[in-house]
Amino acid sequence: MTGDHQTLALLLFGVFVAVTLAITTWVSRNRHGSAEEFYAGGRLFSPMENGFAIAGDYMSAASFLGISGLIALFGYDGLLYSVGFLVAWLVVLFLVAELVRNCGRFTLADVVAARMRERPVRIAAGTSSVTVSVLYLVAQMVGAGSLVGLLLGGTSGAAQTWTVIGVGALMVIYVSMGGMRATTWIQIVKAVLLMCGAIALTALVLVRFHGDFDQLLRTAADHSGQGERFLAPGLRYGGDWTSRLDFISLGLALVLGTAGLPHILSRFYTVPTARAARRSVVWSIGLIGSFYLMTIVLGFGAAAIVGSDAVRGSNAAGNTAVPLLALDLGGGADSTGGTVLFAIVAAIAFATILAVVAGITLASSASVAHDLYASLRRRNAKPRSEVAVARVAAAGIGVLAIGLGLLARDLNVAFLVGLAFAVAASANLPVLLYSLFWRNFTTRGAVWSVYGGLVPALTLVVLSPVVSGGPDALFPGVDFQYFPLENPGLVSIPLGFLAGWLGTVTSHEPADEAKHAETEVRSLTGAGAV
Repeated sequence: MTGDHQTLALLLFGVFVAVTLAITTWVSRNRHGSAEEFYAGGRLFSPMENGFAIAGDYMSAASFLGISGLIALFGYDGLLYSVGFLVAWLVVLFLVAELVRNCGRFTLADVVAARMRERPVRIAAGTSSVTVSVLYLVAQMVGAGSLVGLLLGGTSGAAQTWTVIGVGALMVIYVSMGGMRATTWIQIVKAVLLMCGAIALTALVLVRFHGDFDQLLRTAADHSGQGERFLAPGLRYGGDWTSRLDFISLGLALVLGTAGLPHILSRFYTVPTARAARRSVVWSIGLIGSFYLMTIVLGFGAAAIVGSDAVRGSNAAGNTAVPLLALDLGGGADSTGGTVLFAIVAAIAFATILAVVAGITLASSASVAHDLYASLRRRNAKPRSEVAVARVAAAGIGVLAIGLGLLARDLNVAFLVGLAFAVAASANLPVLLYSLFWRNFTTRGAVWSVYGGLVPALTLVVLSPVVSGGPDALFPGVDFQYFPLENPGLVSIPLGFLAGWLGTVTSHEPADEAKHAETEVRSLTGAGAV
């Protein structure tokens, strides 16, 4: 990129960082340090505000950079990500949003522990939540590194490394100083910026093709190097049965994983009532649905205008497709319009990453402090000390995410998020649904359900082609690949449900009928909800 691109984009980066740090500083002066303030923003947000914040939390670097890149490289098969991420919200709306808000206080473990023995359940659910959050954080770090690497020369390893470190440092500052209230406002600002940027780019792509979507698709196929295969199923997930099963596995992970994501579930606690939580989801579905429809246009637009080979040449995983598309739509590399549009899109993508990592870090630090620490030190854990632990946990999680982000920086961000969704669907969703809907569910069933999904999911990822056995793996020089699928969801999700059932039917401890009845009434009516 030219010096103009770098200067303008870095200036816009700086403006957004300055604005978000100002928000964080302002909020930190007005907080009173309680757990409810730190974890849930005082439960003072309206459904519209929370809907925008949920959308800001959900529309991550995987959405803006990764999905569009996968569509630009693989055409029809890349669409699975857009469809899966969107359909997942129907599961959230109909099955968990209102019930979780009524039953819980701050985290997923609150819902499960309402009718179980608290300590083992909180330790299991807290461990799972932190694992999912760290996997999701890695994807955002990889997106940040790819974006700034492109901006500063495309192959600058040092730039990518320092970017990942810088994003990690900022997310720790946002969370430790501002808590949920600062994080929410950052996400709202980011959601507005991202929607405006996506609308502008989509409009420019459609204007380029005179509103003819059919012509856009034909041109994309011509410039993809794959011809008609680009618009048909099977380019990435076709051919043999292994690829087809991987396709099904990924679809299951995307559709079922959202309802188990800790940072999404925690957003339902920032509104005063369950009705407000449900209305928040309706707002977010409208925003997210519109956005994912636009990613389809942007992905095929990148293939048609930039060309799949050019996208792959800039970043093998396709993470830079949208910035390259913006550069071309603005008039090319040497034009003022191209410089401005590229810089704006790069800044929006960077804002996207910062906002999402703040939300994920807050959710994971809440799990460490509210679930793990409070369970191990229950008698001595006062609300203020718990918040202090959460701030320390945010720093530790930030360091871990930075290290893993540097290790995985050559993988596609949407693909990495797919792995996080698979773990969430395997470990968190079964225990959540069993707790809400199964009368006979026991403490042993809850613990087995979490570990019975979490351990197989992580083990299968380690033994998959993602980690070893191929040129694109994390460790290409070694081969301990024994599981053929890249996404473990097809195997690990059923195992999570099976382990929960098996633990319950073999448990000597009878289910607490009174607690189940109390939880059922509370979940459906909101009576007694915090």
